This record gives sequence, C-alpha cells and structure tokens, in this order.
Amino acid sequence: MKKNEIIETLKNSYPRDMRKQVVKTLLSEEKSTEIPNYKIINQIFSYVLSELGWNMAKNTQEWDNTPLCIMEESFPKIEKTKWYKEQILTAKKSIDLEMND
Repeated sequence: MKKNEIIETLKNSYPRDMRKQVVKTLLSEEKSTEIPNYKIINQIFSYVLSELGWNMAKNTQEWDNTPLCIMEESFPKIEKTKWYKEQILTAKKSIDLEMND
C-alpha cells in the first residue's frame, strides 16, 4: 500500500477527533505515569509498518522515516509525544549498530 493510501485508510478508520484524543491521551499518560500505555498507538504503528512492508535496511546510513511521516500526517501533534521520540531513538540506535558492525 502507498503512503497516501495508508494515511487515507487511517483517517477513514479513525475520525479526526478520535485521532486527536489518542495523542492527548498519550501526552497525558506520559506526564502522569511512569509507564504509559502505548498499546493502541503501537498497534496502529504496526499496521502502518505492515502495509508498507517496511524493514530496517541493512548497511545503510539513511533511515526511511515514511512510517513516522504517516503517523505525523494522520495523528495531529504526535511528534510531541515521548512515544514518537522513542521511535526515532530506536531507529538511530539500530543504524549506529549496523554501522559499527
């Protein structure tokens, strides 16, 4: 599935208010709990990864950030969450490990 198709599917599956509420809930949980519940956003992100057929390319210095771009376009202000920042950190660590091998 293409990037725009996935974005449209997410937008059609989750009304705008619901997508905004998911982000609000994440932000709220991240502030109030030591271990926030990322189950819903992880399930959605897994769907995005699956539909893209995405995987970390080996021996690359460039990371394909299409999955996170889709999440940004579909879920307003998700880039402000710790979840989003953790996804970027995880990818950077994987790239560093690949480059050091």
